[in-house]
Amino acid sequence: QLVESGGGVVQAGGSLRLSCAASGRTVSGYGMGWFRQAPGKDDEFVAAISWSGDNTYYADSVKGRFTISRDSARNTMSLQMNSLKPEDTAVYYCARRWGSNYYLQDDYDYWGQGTQVTVSS
Repeated sequence: QLVESGGGVVQAGGSLRLSCAASGRTVSGYGMGWFRQAPGKDDEFVAAISWSGDNTYYADSVKGRFTISRDSARNTMSLQMNSLKPEDTAVYYCARRWGSNYYLQDDYDYWGQGTQVTVSS
């Protein structure tokens, strides 16, 4: 099970830190990622990190503002979100990657329930 936390309501320009904790299922040795879904829109890739933490990947829309990290020993992953914009408003999901493509939703097998992030203007 993957459980996200840290969502909330923040003003534009503010920051939030999302966390993803794995319980009953290891994520050690697997890449991990964050996706989001805004109202009326398709799921969107946000960021991903390799199993070692050495490699990170970002959507162009969040590059330079968001930072993904992980603590494999604690089975956790985080997403630091700075300079938030109203267009970042969405439900954010963490997931474990099993496939070869970090950007492709179908290459992730286990998903959390999501946490709502709302950015007001």
